[in-house]
Amino acid sequence: MSFSIVFRQIINVLHIYRQKKWKNGYICPKCSHTHYCAGGSLYSRQCTRCKHIDSPTAGTLFHKVKFPLLKAFYIVYFVATSKKGISSTELSRKLWLRQKTCWYFKRKVMKAMESSGNHLLHGNVDVDEFFVGGQEDGKKGRGKKKKLVVLAIEKTGKGISRMYGKEIAKADSKHLGSFMKETIDTKANIKTDKWLGYRPLKNTFKNLLQIDSGKKGGNFPEIHRAIMLFKSWLRGIHHSVNDLQAYIDEYTYRFNRHLMKTATFENLIRRMIKAKPYYLCA
Repeated sequence: MSFSIVFRQIINVLHIYRQKKWKNGYICPKCSHTHYCAGGSLYSRQCTRCKHIDSPTAGTLFHKVKFPLLKAFYIVYFVATSKKGISSTELSRKLWLRQKTCWYFKRKVMKAMESSGNHLLHGNVDVDEFFVGGQEDGKKGRGKKKKLVVLAIEKTGKGISRMYGKEIAKADSKHLGSFMKETIDTKANIKTDKWLGYRPLKNTFKNLLQIDSGKKGGNFPEIHRAIMLFKSWLRGIHHSVNDLQAYIDEYTYRFNRHLMKTATFENLIRRMIKAKPYYLCA
């Protein structure tokens, strides 16, 4: 995407948010004064009494960005539209910013990728759990470094239309049920393997069917393929991560909007503008 197109989209989004933010008139957040002048930066306003500068991005995920706003928007664009995602190291190379700066701001972008919970999976849905991570040195078995994830996919024909995932502490009915209630319509036709943790959930999900997974997961080809692709993406782009849920949210957000193409960028910008500031330790 060219500089002019990105800049034009920035202008449009900020203009819309400016109208929404001050639709009832300007009120200074510091002293409640109602008179202002231009604040110096794009669409910002400065209180004529206390001189506080307020902007359309204040109080959002762009709050107090310490580098040029245009580069912040480019980070959002690359994260939203890169087919396989993009690492903070690659963002640093492309935008001439410190890697830690890119990592920190990218985490804010990923925060906006969290599911709203407004669009439940319906129709034919498969659910399965799996481990992510390597084995601890000198130990056999699963190891403490592995993290447990549950994934649900909505199937359309032989493909997958949408998916959601969540890192869970245990594969019991409490944790599996919490995830499924948040992401799946209770009337959906759900298929799982014969793991005992799903059995109590039949009281809530009346159309839940448990079947044998088959040889090498042959009865669940779509979800096993989705799991393998997620693991491959995680290893190939990010290698190793600490906060796994944030990367699950990034992956599922991009997958669920893979047909939106460049509209994904504007959608994510709007999400970031609507969200509250997010702080974390780098």
